[in-house]
Amino acid sequence: MEKIINGIPAQCCTLDISGKKQERLVAMFKAIGNPIRFEIIKFLVTHPGCITGDIVNHLPVAQATVSQHLKVLKDAGFISGIIEGTSTCYQLDEKNIGWFRSIVQDIF
Repeated sequence: MEKIINGIPAQCCTLDISGKKQERLVAMFKAIGNPIRFEIIKFLVTHPGCITGDIVNHLPVAQATVSQHLKVLKDAGFISGIIEGTSTCYQLDEKNIGWFRSIVQDIF
C-alpha cells in the first residue's frame, strides 16, 4: 500500500537531473516538440546525408523557414551539417541522440 504524507504520495525514487544536464534535455524536447522540426527528424531518419533542398522539397514551408528549423535542431544537438560546396548536407547526430535516449530511458 502506498504511503501518503500530507495528501501527497511518498517519494518512491530519485530523479537525478538538474542544472546544465536538465537544460540540455529540455532544449532537446522543445526542439522536437515542433511539428515541422519533428518532420525534419523523420525525414533524416529515412534520408541520411541529404541536403537542405531535399528537406525543403519535402516540407510545405519556405526555404528560409526550413533553415530556421534546421538551426534549432542543430543547436539542440539532434543534427549536424557538413558543408559541401554551396550546399549543407544534414544528418542525425547519433552521439547526442544516444545521450537523449539514455536520459529519457532513465526518467521513464
